[in-house]
Amino acid sequence: MGNKFSYFFQTLVVICISALCFLFFKEVLPKRIFSEAKPSAKNVVVDSILLEAVALDEKTKSTAEKGVDTFRRKKIVFEQIDGIAFPPEEYEQYKGFQFLIPFFEKLYLLETEQKGDIRIAYFGDSMTDGDLIVQDFRNALQSQYGGKGVGFVSITSESAGSRSSVTHQYSGNWKTQSYLNVKRPLKPFGVNGHVFFANDTLSNPWVNYKAGHGVHTSQLNNPTLFYGNSDNQEGELIVKSGKDTIVKKLSPDKLLNTLAISNTALKSFKASFHKADSIPIYGFNFDDGKGVHVDNFSNRGNSGLPISTFNVKLMNEFQERFDYDLIILHYGTNVLNYGSYNYDWYERSMTRVVNHLKQCFPGVTVLVISTADKSTKYDLEMKTDSAVVPLTMAQRKYAVQSKAGYFNLFEAMGGEGSMTKWVEEEVPALAAKDYTHFNYKGAQKVAGMLYEQIQSGYAQYKEMRKTRKIIPNKAAVDSVSSKTTTANAQ
Repeated sequence: MGNKFSYFFQTLVVICISALCFLFFKEVLPKRIFSEAKPSAKNVVVDSILLEAVALDEKTKSTAEKGVDTFRRKKIVFEQIDGIAFPPEEYEQYKGFQFLIPFFEKLYLLETEQKGDIRIAYFGDSMTDGDLIVQDFRNALQSQYGGKGVGFVSITSESAGSRSSVTHQYSGNWKTQSYLNVKRPLKPFGVNGHVFFANDTLSNPWVNYKAGHGVHTSQLNNPTLFYGNSDNQEGELIVKSGKDTIVKKLSPDKLLNTLAISNTALKSFKASFHKADSIPIYGFNFDDGKGVHVDNFSNRGNSGLPISTFNVKLMNEFQERFDYDLIILHYGTNVLNYGSYNYDWYERSMTRVVNHLKQCFPGVTVLVISTADKSTKYDLEMKTDSAVVPLTMAQRKYAVQSKAGYFNLFEAMGGEGSMTKWVEEEVPALAAKDYTHFNYKGAQKVAGMLYEQIQSGYAQYKEMRKTRKIIPNKAAVDSVSSKTTTANAQ
């Protein structure tokens, strides 16, 4: 009995000492208990250009740790585009609908006269992995304005197994080069940031696609292969669909080549590549050529900076084929937490990226989506990460400077502390337990909020379009006057 009491008091003393030690050391322990300064997991990919940019910033940054947005807080006044100028905007509430006017006009013609079609390239990171967000955004647009097809799909994809909008399988003998970690690819990267080569030394590499179950993606519409230039004239494409097998010759004569698999929609097919080892393969496109189409170009670990490596001439060829009307840039997750809250380096770099995109895809409009909220543990409590707000400020600044639209996802979610609520308070939960990524329900909600912002801008545009007054270009007026004078003299 005495021994039991002795053990009890010893245990009690240990507990008391431990509690006192915790209270003492709590004051000197870092506020951020679990540091997330740099990703280290083997399966986490971070693009090499981001790492280089961060390393350069470490050498050149000032001693100020807290990034301060010194952009002038004056109202942003817009110049007319096609006789329309959106009302001036407060910088903090900037949406930049003015710079989406060419996109809105295409949407208007599609809606009212069924003229043309709309194509959107949605570039993102792991937030859009498996077609999350994008598939619901695509569905909303196609339900409203028409269009069928999942768009452009790569040959291989790290998220193929989790994607429901298309079933995607492929062999393991593909050589893949990505703009995340290769500076000088054997051939230029495709519009998806990748280039694939058929490593057919043992067997023919293959890829298999099967249509998803979505209302607008239940068929593989007009399946078309996109591939690049090569001296190899022996390559063949072997396509199996149901009981049918066809063999098509690859003719890699141009910088960008296409090969239609079928003029009608298919439910599924398997494509094998024979003697095509040196031909750059980019992927397959599926669309019906009408309405709206949205391509998902997601890459885990992407900061957005690798887009700067796009080959302008090849992208011009893709633009000639696809005629993108809007490019969406949805990044931020992989830019947070690199030891500094000053994101001036990212703002400058992404401004250059947007300008480069406008060279690659002439006439395109751009929409920047800010980072979402992300929670980190401070004093044993999950709170908004200290880097989130400074990054959203840098993203808004580069959107303004590069004349792009802006969707503040952080504010749309609810701002400070919203990710914690989405994980812990919403029923069902809207985000994963990593307090960073959305789940299926959360992705649907984000897609809905993005769609509503675009629709809001479009509704304003339609109202202003009714009363617009197009002011003729002065040079054009002078030219007309000159021609009239010459005609009268004759």
